Amino acid sequence: MSSANEIDAILGAWGKTLAARAGDAAIYSTRGESLRTFSDIDAEANTLVDRLAPFPAGSVIAIQIGNSEHWPALLIACRRANAIPLPLGRHMGKTELEAVLVICRVAALIEVREGELVISAVRRGGAEKSGPSERGRVVPPSTLDCDFLKLTSGTTAAPRAICFRSKQLVADCDNICETMGLTRDDVNFGVIPFSHSYGFSNLITPLVCRGVPLVASEDRMPRAILGDLARSGATVFPGMPVFFQAFAEMENAPALPRLRLCISAGALLAKNVATRFTENFGLKIHVFYGSSECGGISYDASDSRKYEDCFVGTAMKNVAIKPREEGEPSQIEIRSAAVGDGYFPTSEAAALADGRFIPGDLVRHTALGFFLTGRVSDVINIAGRKVNPAEIEAELLKFPHVKQVVVFGVPSALRGEEPVACVAVNGVTREAVFAFCREKLSAWQVPKDVWLVEAIPVNERGKLSRRELAAEFLRRTSATNQRAGFVSGSF
Repeated sequence: MSSANEIDAILGAWGKTLAARAGDAAIYSTRGESLRTFSDIDAEANTLVDRLAPFPAGSVIAIQIGNSEHWPALLIACRRANAIPLPLGRHMGKTELEAVLVICRVAALIEVREGELVISAVRRGGAEKSGPSERGRVVPPSTLDCDFLKLTSGTTAAPRAICFRSKQLVADCDNICETMGLTRDDVNFGVIPFSHSYGFSNLITPLVCRGVPLVASEDRMPRAILGDLARSGATVFPGMPVFFQAFAEMENAPALPRLRLCISAGALLAKNVATRFTENFGLKIHVFYGSSECGGISYDASDSRKYEDCFVGTAMKNVAIKPREEGEPSQIEIRSAAVGDGYFPTSEAAALADGRFIPGDLVRHTALGFFLTGRVSDVINIAGRKVNPAEIEAELLKFPHVKQVVVFGVPSALRGEEPVACVAVNGVTREAVFAFCREKLSAWQVPKDVWLVEAIPVNERGKLSRRELAAEFLRRTSATNQRAGFVSGSF
């Protein structure tokens, strides 16, 4: 945590923002009404500092409030109280939440109940609605030497956190604003989760550190989001592919005269989705690639409306990207002032340390920029042959009426693993997909099975999980022992 003699980078940036924009609107409702000025945020933060006073310096404070207008004030208050914020998603299950509270040594959990902030002291085994115990049974202050924690599951299902200093979060904010051209004249539309690294770095820190206002939205219905975009007068929409796909398929969509910048991250944006969106709305979608461990990595800043599947742009300002192996695709090494200090409670210095992060992604570098081709952990071992599922996905996306596809491996007694394709389609039969695969793919790459769905499920962050899809596929096949139970349908 920050030394008492050291000026916290977030608070230093906030001081400049407040001096420049004190009476200006900072947070808007989806109707375009001002919910908070910058001065209001500062006053609220001072009140929250008093409410956090019972918790010792160095305490981890979990914040689980969705896309609430309280978020900027809570960030500022935690840093003023020398507490360590830990953002948590609203839809986290009880078992996972309890595990996180223990693993991250959380001292307090902040929630919104009936419109009010509730700060609950955490005891071993959960949280209860009260202040700290007079008998000292609450979780003691953390010994973590950091200012902020981001939650990540990494390559396993077990939760763990990434440790950051305020200056690293500010560096990421600067890289994003300078690369994407975000200014105080913009209004960010905040529908992606504030608790996720993408939402926090594109919405919360630009408001606090750069004075970029935002619209706070909890709505997840595509038509409602478009209507709110039009009403609020937002100029920047950080979204996810699932939103842009829904917008592209919508009839009688409202006009968006003030929207100037669309950003897509969280998952790969399909070429056909981006093309159709641009045709319907006349707006380019700028793809953005980043990671919780290091913030923004690359971005498509060009005005070109000729999209390419798996393209993620060029290196962001102040970010160095270096291939780790000869030949392509390759893992990459990221270096920037925004890279986190390391993981907690387990350390993986080989992947994250000393201003360097090595993602598990496989990347191809061309004169145009970077292309994501899959993850090291996703490679399927078919009788000794290694296949990248992205190769099969790329071919299936060429088949007419295929909207989305995810390929994953399942255990096979004969070949070690077999590929399975989960495909979202419009009016295409399973047999037609199989025929296309047999025509376009090598025999050993053809999926063992094709699972047709209306839409491939994603979590609140817009991400999909091959591991979770494989588990669901195996659960269904085990329960039915026949294909009829899982050939079609959705979650």
